[in-house]
Amino acid sequence: MPTGSKFDDYLKEEGIYESCTAAALKKVLALQIEEEMKAQHLTKTAMAQRMHTSRAALNRLLDDTDTSLTLTTLASAAAALGKQVKIELAAA
Repeated sequence: MPTGSKFDDYLKEEGIYESCTAAALKKVLALQIEEEMKAQHLTKTAMAQRMHTSRAALNRLLDDTDTSLTLTTLASAAAALGKQVKIELAAA
């Protein structure tokens, strides 16, 4: 990477900016969900029951390397925790 260039520019040049951004977002979301589960003393089994899903589906949600997250699953997890999801587009 040339001296003085931004890391984002480098990722874009390599064609991996979007996948890296998605992975970072998923990592943050998974961490926030896990932290809220701990704060509410929820086991994975209890959380899956609240979401009306399987533990395997919850494990995929909490897997920060699996970026195939649907808005429905995210909204379900948020509702199970008594939270809401806010998503917005921001200037690049």
